[in-house]
Amino acid sequence: MADVLKKVPVREQDPKVRATNFEEVCLGYNKEEAMEEASRCINCKNAKCVTGCPVSINIPGFVKKVKEGEFEEAFRIISESSSLPAVCGRVCPQESQCEGKCIRGIKGESISIGKLERFVADWAKENGIKPVAPEVKNGHKVAVIGSGPAGLTCAGDLAKLGYDVTIFEALHKTGGVLVYGIPEFRLPKDKVVAAEVENVKALGVKIETDVIIGKSTTIDALMQEEGFEAVFIGSGAGLPMFMGIPGENANGVFSANEYLTRNNLMKAFREDYDTPIFRGKKVAVVGGGNVAMDAARTALRLGGEVHVIYRRSEAELPARVEEVHHAKEEGVIFDLLTNPVEIMTDENEWVKGIRLIKMELGEPDASGRRRPVEIPGSEYEIEVDTVIMSLGTSPNPLISSTTIGLDTNRRKCIIADEEFGQTSKEGVFAGGDAVTGAATVILAMGAGKAGARGIHEYLSKK
Repeated sequence: MADVLKKVPVREQDPKVRATNFEEVCLGYNKEEAMEEASRCINCKNAKCVTGCPVSINIPGFVKKVKEGEFEEAFRIISESSSLPAVCGRVCPQESQCEGKCIRGIKGESISIGKLERFVADWAKENGIKPVAPEVKNGHKVAVIGSGPAGLTCAGDLAKLGYDVTIFEALHKTGGVLVYGIPEFRLPKDKVVAAEVENVKALGVKIETDVIIGKSTTIDALMQEEGFEAVFIGSGAGLPMFMGIPGENANGVFSANEYLTRNNLMKAFREDYDTPIFRGKKVAVVGGGNVAMDAARTALRLGGEVHVIYRRSEAELPARVEEVHHAKEEGVIFDLLTNPVEIMTDENEWVKGIRLIKMELGEPDASGRRRPVEIPGSEYEIEVDTVIMSLGTSPNPLISSTTIGLDTNRRKCIIADEEFGQTSKEGVFAGGDAVTGAATVILAMGAGKAGARGIHEYLSKK
């Protein structure tokens, strides 16, 4: 008999094999494994897991249906709250959210809620099960800016309520950060992202690509000339940050955004695509978040020896534990408690190395993490030909600067009410990275749901 205190193991590609390809690392549960894992749920009356989910999925309800083998009903329950279950099941930080609050986890290991959600979503796709569009429209027209997780979630929720929703996407592909930011080995584009987008479209949502709000048209024009009664801004945060150290403008220095966009959206890793990408032999990735892990693991697969440079210790790494574990298994080297002070270049302004200084942790800063402090005289150099800066991103000010009456803060983030996403401009709502700065997919989805609630309440009064 299986040990109910331990999770059913999830099959994965062997680290040595997957480090050479871009196929999905985690292979997920099959039917029998999913039912066995779901049977570990103790069906507690006060389910803490739901409070840990930013989109409030009825987790005990869908897990019970998986246990009983009623996968279509499990998908229906999840779809009431989430428009992107196959995405969330793969990239959400469940360990600090739903699974982190699982009662089973007090004595033993928590239920693999994320892997079960993934299984249900994949099963639904394989069996042609889609969300059902409402039979009657309510006559209200809403525009959604951006087709990332916030925009898709907001559009899906509004469509379920009968709204006529159009998403405007700046890029030629739909999905936002899901297609340009997250690598294929974590989130397959055709198998997962495209299928999730099709599910949103099945609800009646229309999508227009290659529309840059602030250039192609404006929010004011959409509302005054195109008849949209409300707008949700879910445009993300795509402007990369840099350190301002010497050598940062050298050839061979990239933002993680550019590096990952070339590889993920523009398929630079594939031989049948012409997208150029620099395949560094020795690569330094500066940063410790999920994006840094994605960049490091991508550079490794492109043939590089990869170092992650992070100024705090492993305990403070903001990346998911699973991503750090996978990176280490694959051979990524972690240079912790170190920080760059200079990128060294040759006579042709190409990167030839990076000068680092050792750090120690002092008192906690505003984030609650211990503040890194330089150790005088501890500088040293490592030889690299590529540096990828993964220090976070901020919103592009194009939308806010071309919209009359839309307030932003000093970081150019749109100011919006947390509960409903209401901005300073009537009828305009916002959420996700455009409001908070770079955060997780699931938090953006939660903000998309809040925006949909706000728009529904706003238009219900008109």
